[in-house]
This record gives sequence, structure tokens and C-alpha cells, in this order.
Amino acid sequence: MEEATVDDLQLAFKQKLLTSRQVVQFYLDQIQKLNQDLRGVLEINPDALSQADIADKERSEFESSFRTLPKLHGIPVLLKDNIATKDKLNTTAGSFALLGSVVPRDAGVVSKLRSSGAIILGKATLSEWAYIRSSTAPYGWSARGGQGVNPYNSSLEVCGSSSGSAISVSANMVSVALGTETDSSILCPASFNSVVGFKPTVGLTSRAGVIPVSPRQDTIGPICRTVADAVHVLDTIVGIDSNDNMTSEVSQYIPVGGYGQFLNSNGLKGKRLGIVSHMFLPLKDDAFLNQTFEQHFTTLREQGAILVENLEIANLEDIRDFTSSGEFVAMLAEFKIALNAYLGDLVKSPVRTLGEEKNNDYGQNLLEAAEETKGMGAKELEALSNIARLSRDGFEKLMTDKNLDALVTYANTASSILAIGGFPGIVVPAGYHDTDKYPFGICFGGLKGSEPKLIEIAYAFEQATMIRKPPTVDSHPSIPTTATRSSNIATQ
Repeated sequence: MEEATVDDLQLAFKQKLLTSRQVVQFYLDQIQKLNQDLRGVLEINPDALSQADIADKERSEFESSFRTLPKLHGIPVLLKDNIATKDKLNTTAGSFALLGSVVPRDAGVVSKLRSSGAIILGKATLSEWAYIRSSTAPYGWSARGGQGVNPYNSSLEVCGSSSGSAISVSANMVSVALGTETDSSILCPASFNSVVGFKPTVGLTSRAGVIPVSPRQDTIGPICRTVADAVHVLDTIVGIDSNDNMTSEVSQYIPVGGYGQFLNSNGLKGKRLGIVSHMFLPLKDDAFLNQTFEQHFTTLREQGAILVENLEIANLEDIRDFTSSGEFVAMLAEFKIALNAYLGDLVKSPVRTLGEEKNNDYGQNLLEAAEETKGMGAKELEALSNIARLSRDGFEKLMTDKNLDALVTYANTASSILAIGGFPGIVVPAGYHDTDKYPFGICFGGLKGSEPKLIEIAYAFEQATMIRKPPTVDSHPSIPTTATRSSNIATQ
């Protein structure tokens, strides 16, 4: 069952070769075997097996009526621990400060998952507070979850903040997962853990009930082993949510018939793909990476894409500098406002404001900096104006002037370009370094609402290359962490 896709599982259900209970039990066994070392799963839903039984019963009833069930029906899904569930699971962003808090309702994306018949398997670990707690903490670390570990090699970076979702999917501890991204938090862990990470246009998926960082940049997206699985998840979670006003406006981008229709193996034909030379300069000093991406460019051309090379993005270094762009200044103020609103909406919580969060591990300089902000003042508004200008005169102008369908970049190097404008991007596995042995991805990013094009491009590339190889994780040594083993997974 390892590496089984959503389509594989649905076919097995249809042929009565598997039940949802068996699938859930398989992943529970995988978690039991692997998670002590990998630390990708924070909590297991004690109702997962009973949800599987319900799915199996519903499937039997639907088959007798010749009706079709949703694509994710009976499929286990893992949620990043900043996505609220109104059940027996905690929602804490990895922090003990929110342990025991009670959310008023399921997050919008969770409601859509439940409506589709998906099984909530549990919560994934993450960089605590989506890595806006401390600039000295390692990626993938949280007080509750300890240190997440790359399944390919324990010495490698896991990246973050959706580290646990990527680790768990890559190591076959779950079928599919959800992550969140403000800047790089889906794209980076997807690249480092050799999975597909899809960052949707901001507002395409509801952020309601998700512990926020910046409502201007926050988005919720799939982390999966294949592009098709990511698209099946995306189809399930997009759409209007009355608790997130932006979803109404952005729903105009959702295509009639959904996103699955764009899973086209010939999807690269005629696509204009931009290559910004400066963004590949760091690869020039690495013969293997340089050769690998030259081969990928050849593959893209062979599949019918038109590569537009030697491009420049105006003020690229400012855009990619978190401080000089104004992104950091704006984000700190936005975080305080949005988080206090989230905390105030909780039915029950040990803390009600940002200023009440106290933890000594690795410090909390970013939380403290956010607490010192006084709302959206002149400095913050100037930062927002600068961000808008950089995006408009940079990425947006390049895409429009050159009539590009997507920008092609290495790993997560375009994350800030996509983040500040609310643009979508998808990372697909692109290789494994020959000497340093780390996985890396290729990213395709586009303008708002360009998900159909990005799906065609990413799927065609994936099908032409089929690069992903599952990690070998059975022989991992135990990894020491700062968290106690007993606090990792709630199994009762």
C-alpha cells in the first residue's frame, strides 16, 4: 500500500480489495513504526477508525444505488496543527500555550473535507507558530512535537513550516495532507522531502479557522506524493466560505468542472515558461544541480514548452529580502491583529492575546516583535505600498510583458515572489543530489488564478520524468529531541 495514490485506493475500494478501515489501520501501523524517529505526526484522531467504518458503510450503500462518491471519500488526511478541528484533536500551532483550547467550529477546509467523506487521521507537526515565534529555532521544531526529521536522511533539513505534513506524506504515514503557507511553508518542505506541494492563490481556499500569520498572504494547500493527488485535494477544499470573505471574490478563478480536467500529460505543449537567469546563479557552482536542471529544461522543450530565457525581474533582490521589501514589517503587525482575533473567537483557551504566550526554548523574539506593534500605522502602510509596487513592477510585469504561462525556478527560491502578491505555485520532485543526497524540487509559479495552467505544466513534467523515489526509513536511528516521547502522539 506504500505510495498508493488516491486513484489507486479508490480503485481498490471499488474492486473490494481494500476497506477504509484497512487503509487507516495501515497508516496507524506506519505511524507507530516510524513516527518515533521522524516526528511528523503530532496527534492521532481517536475517531479515525470509526470514521473509516462509516465511510465503508456509506460506500456499500452508494454502490447499490449506482451513485458516485467524492474522490476523497474514505481517504485519510493529515492536517497541519494550525488547522482547527471541532473534535477530540487539539489545534495548537505546536505550542503548549494553546493545548486544551476549544475551537468554535471546524476550519472551512476541514468542513469541506468532512463533507467529501475524507477521514481526519490526525494533526501534523510544524515549525511552532508557523515559524513566527523565534528566528533561532530550527525548522520543523515545536515545543509539543519536538524536532521533525527528514525521512531521506536525519542530517538533512526538513524546512518548514509545514514540515510534518511533508515528512508524513513522504514516509507513507498518510495518503495526503494539508499544509499552510505565508511564505515558503508549503513549497520549501515539499522540495526538501521530495513530495508535491501546491500553494494556491490566496483566498482560493478558506483560511477561516486556521491560526493566522498574515491574512494578506496566508493560504492552505495540499501536500501529496503526486500532482494528481494534490489536484484531488485542491478540488475538495476550494470554494466560498462565509467565514472568509476573500473566498467569494477569488472563487471566480475556480473552473467549471473542477481542476481534475487539467491533469493532461500533454499539458506542456505550447506553454511559455520563463527562466530568470539570476535565480539559477547559485546552481552554477554545483555541477550536479546545474546539469540536472539543464536536462529538465531539455525535457520541458521536448514536451512542447517554449522556454523564454535570460529574463530579469525588476528589483528582484529587494523582493527576496524579507526586510527591505517591507514584508516582515507588515507581517508582524498583521500577525498580532489576526492572532488576537483568532484567540478571542475561541470557546476556551489558556491564552487570549499574543502577549500571554511565554516559552523559553529558543526564545520568542519574533512573537515579542509582533507584540510591540501598534496596528497598521504609517510604517506598516508604507511597507504594504512598497510590497504592492515591487510585485506590480516585478513579477506581474514580467509575466504580462512576456506573455508567460509560468515562471520556472529551483526549489522554493521564488517563494517570496509568489508570497507578496498572493500568487500560486507548485513544487514537484526534481532529483536527489549525487553527493549530498538531499532531495530537491522544481517550482512552477504563475499569476492569480493560473492553477489550471500550473496543473497542466506540473503534471506533464511529473509524467515525463517520474522522479520521486520513496525514502528508506525502517533503519532510522532514534533521534534525540527536546520533547518527551510521551507528549508526541495522543492515541487515546
